[in-house]
Amino acid sequence: MNHAVGGGRIPHVPGFGPHRRRQRHEHGCGPGAEPGAAAAADEPSPKEQGKALRARVPRSSHQALTLPHGRPDALRAVEESGRGRVPELTPIRVGRMAASPFAFLRGSAGLMAHDLTGTPVTGVGAQICGDAHAGNFGLYGDARGRLVIDLNDFDETVVGPWEWDLKRLAVSLVLAGRVTGADETLCRAAAHDAVGAYRRTMRLLAKLPALDAWNAIADEELVSHTDARDLLGTLERVSQKARNNTSARFAAKSTRRTEDGGRRFVDAPPVLRRVPDEEAAAVASALGGYLDTVSEDRLPLLARYAIHDVAFRVVGTGSVGTRSYVVLLLDHRGEPLVLQVKEAHASALLPYLPAAGFEAPRVDHEGRRVVLGQKRMQVVSDILLGWTTVAGRPFQVRQFRNRKGSVDPAALTPDQLDDYGRMTGALLARAHAHSADPRLIAGYCGKSEELDAAVEAFAVTYADRTEADHTSLVTAIKTGRIAAELGV
Repeated sequence: MNHAVGGGRIPHVPGFGPHRRRQRHEHGCGPGAEPGAAAAADEPSPKEQGKALRARVPRSSHQALTLPHGRPDALRAVEESGRGRVPELTPIRVGRMAASPFAFLRGSAGLMAHDLTGTPVTGVGAQICGDAHAGNFGLYGDARGRLVIDLNDFDETVVGPWEWDLKRLAVSLVLAGRVTGADETLCRAAAHDAVGAYRRTMRLLAKLPALDAWNAIADEELVSHTDARDLLGTLERVSQKARNNTSARFAAKSTRRTEDGGRRFVDAPPVLRRVPDEEAAAVASALGGYLDTVSEDRLPLLARYAIHDVAFRVVGTGSVGTRSYVVLLLDHRGEPLVLQVKEAHASALLPYLPAAGFEAPRVDHEGRRVVLGQKRMQVVSDILLGWTTVAGRPFQVRQFRNRKGSVDPAALTPDQLDDYGRMTGALLARAHAHSADPRLIAGYCGKSEELDAAVEAFAVTYADRTEADHTSLVTAIKTGRIAAELGV
């Protein structure tokens, strides 16, 4: 039956209007789920609901930090977070975390989640990154090769308190600033202004038409939106480097020609190493299952490539020790495409969600959790994202080196740090607004700087705590209590 838009009655379509509330419940999105688009007339608006939350959770209360009872010390936290990882890679992970307090924070998402259970939350749920420190934002190429900037690490993603992401970002900016030698006033300003940019961006998104809000802020417009002019030169340099950061460039450096015209990876220990034939075959075979998770319109593209080699490659600070492979594919011209097949562990935040009032979800496949969380938070995602299972373990699959570039916040000049904080705060708001109604969070955050000041104070307190944890880890390394491989 045909239904005219302007004439006859529009049929009910599940998932739209007031039925959206039921759909979200079925997907386990937790407390504070986004209200239906067509709420009952007698219900307060989302903005009013957000304002009402201030009575129960004053914005000023977010400065508080009460460490939960039984908090593990730094050494025990590092050891516990290493369970399930490749044992021989643990010293590399420890060494990277020992490099600075900022690096320690990067590798301790679970410890901070444990500590955040003692902080106030509004109960508003969003798809959160779970590890939204300042180093987990960056540039990458879209399907047409254009660069976008967004969150780019989703290993810990879950539905949880939006405040946890915001506080982790603020803390990381204080620590990054201290590493660069910025004075405390500038460090505090970076945290304060990141929260301010989050709040103002959420208010802006709340006023936009829903489709415009959904697609907002993914490219160069972000710099003008956040008045981050001091970052322009740095972003341009990162962009130039990112444009050259491709599968072809990686393959040229990391592979060699074979007699039959193909290519093979070359050992470069400890970061890149070849794997036994049986292990390589298991990874290659698992890509058959991966094809079932990729959008069907991408299958003709992937069909034009053949698998040539598999190698093990060590990944970043927080992920060191997880099993991660690079798979070399070549097309009919011998041009490479490299896929990363990376083990997906359960989110480090999972044990702490109930204490914050959020139900820990049942996860059938951790790779699927990571991929769907990423797609839910980003405006534009890798067109080849998918997941698979290798030897009974869950993995995510994505392009490797698809024009990725990142800003090292611990290498910024003091005047750039504040700009970077505003930019990342705006990006975080946009990412949260895909799953949480921006009107609700904007109503809570409000026009004043009360939340900005409270989270700034929290960030300084927790940065001090992280520095003490880092000192404990360095002492444990020096006394031989834990092994570390430094500078890798």
